Amino acid sequence: MSTTTVTRAPAPTPAAPAGRTPAAEGRIGLRANLRHIGALVRRNALQIKQDPESMFDAVLMPIIFILLFVYVFGGAISGKGNNDAYVNYVTPGLMAMMGLNIAMAVGVGINDDIKKGVMDRFRTMPIARSSVLLAKIVVEVGRMMIATAILLGTGFLLGLDIKTSVLHLFAAIGLSVVFGASLMWIFILLGLTMKTAQAVQGMAMLVLMPLQFGSSIFAPPDSMPGWLKTFTDYNPLSNLADAARNLVNGGPVAESVWMTLGWAVAITVVTAPLAVAKFRKKT
Repeated sequence: MSTTTVTRAPAPTPAAPAGRTPAAEGRIGLRANLRHIGALVRRNALQIKQDPESMFDAVLMPIIFILLFVYVFGGAISGKGNNDAYVNYVTPGLMAMMGLNIAMAVGVGINDDIKKGVMDRFRTMPIARSSVLLAKIVVEVGRMMIATAILLGTGFLLGLDIKTSVLHLFAAIGLSVVFGASLMWIFILLGLTMKTAQAVQGMAMLVLMPLQFGSSIFAPPDSMPGWLKTFTDYNPLSNLADAARNLVNGGPVAESVWMTLGWAVAITVVTAPLAVAKFRKKT
């Protein structure tokens, strides 16, 4: 009598959710993550090449700001005919301001990419979600460096004098870049949270205006009312401006530098995970 062997068919493999690939579900290694960041940096840089007008803020804004403040407020603060002293005062402070304004552009760009559906394309790719945000920050740090170089070049033409050394100047630039990069996480979070780019810009201005003008960037806080001086003393932009100013002109820097680095680390530790988590949910 013959017997028949019945073989069970293998259970079907569950389909990957829409917008995901099996590779995307696995853990992405550091080397692959760096490759993804590099590819996205190249993509963002090519966007700038195709749209040179997007660089107008980084190229023109430093020139406009330093000319405006030196020739409008320089005489009133440093005395008529003494603009050189004010150039040395305001230029290091404006490096902090460049970081704020460039950081605002990151949030607007992220929001615009979401509206255009660019982030939906990234969702279908087997890449780490954080690499999309990190690539944005890398490119914007490059734009910040260009804006800072133009700012300093204009400052030298107006009479900026480095009273310490070139290494101290590079330290001031590096400190400004580190702090500016930390601020980008705040504006990325705003860009992911707000519904429109206009809303991002409006909220950013509400944050920027008090921080910029309630600081020691443009004028010494000694003449300010007591309540405003207290705000200025605790304003992280004042710490950055004072640190950069003392690195360029000479003076005690340890406290201001450590306070600035502490603020940068605290802002990044709090906002970066929130931004990445919001990005994962958003996409």
